[in-house]
Amino acid sequence: MKILFSEHQPDYAHYIFPYAIWAIREPNEPAAAIFARGFLPSTRDLSRFYMCRQVRVALSRFKPSSENRRILRKGGSVTFRLMPREEFDYTPAWRDFCKTYADIRFGKDVMTEDRLDSLFRGQIVSHVLLFTDQEAGKDVGLATLYLEEPTMAFYYYAFYDLNYYPRNLGMFMMTSAVDFFARRGFEFIYLGSCYSRNALYKTQFAGVEFWTGFRWSTDLEELKYMLKRGQTVSDRHLLETEEYLERFYGGDLQAVLDSAEV
Repeated sequence: MKILFSEHQPDYAHYIFPYAIWAIREPNEPAAAIFARGFLPSTRDLSRFYMCRQVRVALSRFKPSSENRRILRKGGSVTFRLMPREEFDYTPAWRDFCKTYADIRFGKDVMTEDRLDSLFRGQIVSHVLLFTDQEAGKDVGLATLYLEEPTMAFYYYAFYDLNYYPRNLGMFMMTSAVDFFARRGFEFIYLGSCYSRNALYKTQFAGVEFWTGFRWSTDLEELKYMLKRGQTVSDRHLLETEEYLERFYGGDLQAVLDSAEV
């Protein structure tokens, strides 16, 4: 991959000169290698990626907790099946289903019909997990996925019938995916970014880790520190913050360098 640094607004008074970090995929390069370096896709043809604080589960360390099992039981009569995207019949009814969900959860027309169509046509979706309520005899949700077996699964957008919200269907879908790909022998499942406490639901799996900008960390206290720090105005970079270095790296930048995976 090629790395590009896209300049963002500077804070000259504090010598902070931010750059968004892009990875440009090279021909025949596996996307899994780019995910592993802390990047998520920013184009649906998987040609460009951006570095961010994201969450993944190392599936060799995953074992369902009592909470995971409770969520799976709460799904009751809901079952699921995995299918290649080409076998999923993306009908106008499914488009309306996904659009209704997106308008309610993300805001009106944040995800347009054109964006939905491009999602189901793009390389970023290789498979679909389709969820069906066997008792009601109807499909109630789907999750879009990108798979490189056996290395990785990327759990991308999920859409579901919000009448099932009291049954925690959204969490059931994600938990089902984590458990399913662990059983299938995948190495990792990537669950997206984490920049607010509302996203901490992604961390309730054994084997979870997050990208710090230089390594995959399993220390959720470190993640919570970064989330709290993100709610304040700071005049220095994270690695210039003495409190952060002291709490998580013994006050020693060398410990950061020793742990770095970049």
